[in-house]
Amino acid sequence: MFRSFKSAISSLGFVNGVLYLVGRAMQAVSGRRAYLIRYYVVAQPVPKPFVPVCRLSETEKVYEAGPEDALVGFFPRPREVVASRFERGHVCLLAAKNGTFAGFLWFAREIYDEDEVHCRFVLTEPESCVWDYDVHVEPHFRMGRTFARLWDAANQRFADSGIEWSCSRISAFNRQSLQSHQRLGIHKIHTLTFICIGSFQMSLLSCKPYIQLSWNGRGCPTVLIYPPGTTEQSKL
Repeated sequence: MFRSFKSAISSLGFVNGVLYLVGRAMQAVSGRRAYLIRYYVVAQPVPKPFVPVCRLSETEKVYEAGPEDALVGFFPRPREVVASRFERGHVCLLAAKNGTFAGFLWFAREIYDEDEVHCRFVLTEPESCVWDYDVHVEPHFRMGRTFARLWDAANQRFADSGIEWSCSRISAFNRQSLQSHQRLGIHKIHTLTFICIGSFQMSLLSCKPYIQLSWNGRGCPTVLIYPPGTTEQSKL
């Protein structure tokens, strides 16, 4: 027990380490009906001028997929979830190598409804910001350049359309993801903690509404996302 505590503190810092262990204990005691989730909302700058990381490839392509694309059937997500994303107007960049599904990256404009907890993110300046989420690379392509090609394709689209920031949420308990994002020059915007017990959710936020209680998704918080450096963001 002491070793687990020491490891969590060493890896995540005192606050995140303690919350991580509390969340693990909640899951164990409740049979996974109760849990604790902590996010950082971050903004990653879109490189300008855009310079691709990868060279063009004859075998691996990244393109915008629609709901009728044959490779959508290979997505490792429930079909109803994928269909809902397309219906909401979200964009899917699909990576394929020699016609085989290799990975995807999704992004949304204006509004994103989180599917792990009940929370709505609203981009206050959608002309300069997007919300990226669910970046996935198939296991046997993870040693290659699929991940980099997906981000090349995304950043080129963003730069061409005047997007300056790609926003997302990352787990405060995922040290590897935090380190990867930090190397990309992220700006931390908000810290969000969710305590979930069955259908009940308590949201503890570093921004308005600060504290919110919801039940079965009713009354879930709406978090406004301002670009880094704006007057509103500087007040947070």
